[in-house]
Amino acid sequence: MKIVVFLTQSSFTQDQQEKLAKLGEVIYVPSREELPLDKLLALAGGADIIAPDPDPFGGFEKAKAPLMKVIESLSNLKGICLSTTSFGWIDLDYCKKRNLPVSNVPGYSREAVAEHALALLLSLAKRIIVLDRKTQRGQYELEIGSELKGKTLGIIGLGNIGSRVAELGQGVGMKVIACDRNPKQMAGVEMKSLDDVLQEADAISLHVTHEPGNKSLIGEKELAKTKRSVLIVNLVDRDIVDETAMAEALKSSKISAYAWEGNDLVNTPLAGLENSVGIRKFAYYTKESLINLFQILTDNIIALAEGNPRNRVV
Repeated sequence: MKIVVFLTQSSFTQDQQEKLAKLGEVIYVPSREELPLDKLLALAGGADIIAPDPDPFGGFEKAKAPLMKVIESLSNLKGICLSTTSFGWIDLDYCKKRNLPVSNVPGYSREAVAEHALALLLSLAKRIIVLDRKTQRGQYELEIGSELKGKTLGIIGLGNIGSRVAELGQGVGMKVIACDRNPKQMAGVEMKSLDDVLQEADAISLHVTHEPGNKSLIGEKELAKTKRSVLIVNLVDRDIVDETAMAEALKSSKISAYAWEGNDLVNTPLAGLENSVGIRKFAYYTKESLINLFQILTDNIIALAEGNPRNRVV
């Protein structure tokens, strides 16, 4: 059996490497740098199992097309083990047609991403990043912030991470409301419709799944319903929000501030806006979450090789 892992060998512990080696031939990439398509195809050639990571495929925003080419080239492929929780960067419909099981790594970065969302929310409320930018330009001036205690936090997507953000929000004294396509009960959280969350929240944190149906979930119509002073944090993916509409809302001060993650921070209408905080994707990147990630991924590969795939999204 040939297993191609699009991560470096050193990412895995010695014990994990030994367990994978018992399954057959295991190929790793030399680095996490983006690779040209011909190199990706050559590495994957003849694979029975692949464990793709977005980085060698160009990052989340570019990975879908080259990954599809790799999958199509593998006639003996038995399944795919993603190195991420997100599965919006793989064509699940195609995998279903080929009866290819696809696994992800759920929950590994729950604490990391939830804490990151709260950190960004606090940074927006206290104007920390804006003040830092101005200070570095020699334009120091007082920036009046706001307090989160007593404010309403609206969570869109009360899943694994969203529910933890709700707990953290309560911890700083916020009232928490939420909407989810599968309404659920959670202590201290009032379930609302999307429109109600948009209209009532002083701060909004987006935690929906990254899938085609959620593209431009927050657009011009939705932004028009929010409070004028609202703060918005998006740690899902850029395309969840219509960036052109968001840029206009920020310029007009309809939205107070917006924090988001992406790999391309330049080619966007949000670039250069003082109240737009764009950072490279690293919310998940903590020592603790990486330990979780590689253990779950190793277990997923072993389970798939043994014919009992786990953590399936397909």
